[in-house]
Amino acid sequence: MTDFPRIVFMGTPEFAVASLDALVNAGYNIVAVVTAPDKPAGRGMKMNESAVKKYAVEKGLKLLQPEKLKNPGFVEDLRSLKADLQVVVAFRMLPEVVWNMPPMGTINVHGSLLPQYRGAAPINWAVINGEKETGVTTFKLQHEIDTGNILLQQSFPVGTNETAGEVHDRMKAIGAQLLLETIKGLADGSLTEKPQQLPENNDIPGTGLKHAPKIFTETCRINWNKPVNEIHDLIRGLSPFPGAFTMLNGKTFKIFRAAKYPASTNRAAGEYVTDNKTYIRFAAADGWIEALEVQPEGKRRMGIEDFLRGNRL
Repeated sequence: MTDFPRIVFMGTPEFAVASLDALVNAGYNIVAVVTAPDKPAGRGMKMNESAVKKYAVEKGLKLLQPEKLKNPGFVEDLRSLKADLQVVVAFRMLPEVVWNMPPMGTINVHGSLLPQYRGAAPINWAVINGEKETGVTTFKLQHEIDTGNILLQQSFPVGTNETAGEVHDRMKAIGAQLLLETIKGLADGSLTEKPQQLPENNDIPGTGLKHAPKIFTETCRINWNKPVNEIHDLIRGLSPFPGAFTMLNGKTFKIFRAAKYPASTNRAAGEYVTDNKTYIRFAAADGWIEALEVQPEGKRRMGIEDFLRGNRL
């Protein structure tokens, strides 16, 4: 491959590493990698490097870690790289002075079939909402977040018991390959961008666009008055992070995997039954949710039998 186009890659977490690795292995000219500044983390407050930084250092790529993306020094450094194209995967919102800089524009790899699930947590919300299908979209950045012209899309099925973490791991590989196809199409002129089409029924509540806002603590609290299907989807949609939770004997009790048993129950929502050996089941609106993999407050994640072995309820 020639040295065209010159690419600046922007990303932070592990999800972005798959795309950067695909570009490097395909021989593209990565003139710089932009990632988040190091941050103190953990009990020892040691400086934590992003997954993208670790990869870039390992590969000897030029690295930029701006505190603020509008910083004149950073903008000038970026301009001096003379990039033809910028690629953004799981990064911060970019100011116009940054995304509008390269002649070929700035493209984003987004974890949904846009325009559905615009926002910060598309994988989580697709699973929480019980979607049977999701996908990846590459698109051109513009002013409003996640609204730019679509370049390519690829869909794939979501299993009924699949967690957000499992969808994430499949999606990062699919997204990396879609990114390669996108850049090839842009470089050879075979790819045409298309405006996002809103659903025809977008004005009807509950049938139009579905959004993917940031996940907050209250999002993760299990409401046992809901049907078992909704609770089961919430649990897998928040697994492995940040984790759905309930209160058990006055302490936070996270559930990462569960089984559902739709059936009549004479128990109040949230009450539990257990044999103190192999199972604990919580009453929901129309049946039971059995916790399979859990994390009690202050402890590690474990299977339910390990938990019951050390905690008599």
